[in-house]
Amino acid sequence: MLTVGDKLPNFSVKATVSLEKGKEFTTITQDSYKGKWIILFAWPKDFTFICPTEIAEFGKKNKDFGDRDAVVLGLSTDSEFVHHAWRTHHPDLKALPFPMLADMKHELCNALGILHKEEGVALRATFIIDPTGVIRHVSVNDLSVGRNVSEVVRTLDAFQTDELCPCNWQKGEETLTKKLAKAG
Repeated sequence: MLTVGDKLPNFSVKATVSLEKGKEFTTITQDSYKGKWIILFAWPKDFTFICPTEIAEFGKKNKDFGDRDAVVLGLSTDSEFVHHAWRTHHPDLKALPFPMLADMKHELCNALGILHKEEGVALRATFIIDPTGVIRHVSVNDLSVGRNVSEVVRTLDAFQTDELCPCNWQKGEETLTKKLAKAG
C-alpha cells in the first residue's frame, strides 16, 4: 500500500459528477486538481449499507474541505453508471458535490494498494494528498467499520498549519511549535 511520502500515482478514470442530463460524467486524472489539497476516499461497493453514510457525510463536509482549498474525490470499483444509478435512487446522495470515481479496471485501487485481498473491492481508505501530489496521511478501515469524516477535516487542518500539532489538537488551538517558541 502507498503510504506517507509517496506520490499519488498517475490515473485516468471516468467519474460521475452530476445528475443533470448531458453533464453526468467526466474524466478525472491525477492532474485535474493540481495545486490543491486532495481528500481521496474509497469505499467497497455502491448500493450497500455503511458506504452511503460515509459518502453523505463527506458531502455534508464538502464546504469545510473547500474552505481549506481541498477537493474531495470518492472512489470505488463500481462503474460510473452504477454511481449514477445510486445517486439517482438514494436520497442522501442525489446532491453530492464531489466526483465519484469509477475504477472498474482496479488500476487506481491496485496502484494505491487498497484492494481487499478476498473480496476484490476497495477497502475504506482515506488519503490526504498535498498540493504537490505527496501523500501526507493514510488511514484504512476494514469493510465493516465506517470512518470519521470530522477527523479527516481535523487532520487536514493540522497539516495545513505546517507546525507540530499535539494529540486531539483542533483548529484555533495553539500548536506545540508556538508553545515551544514561547518557552524558548
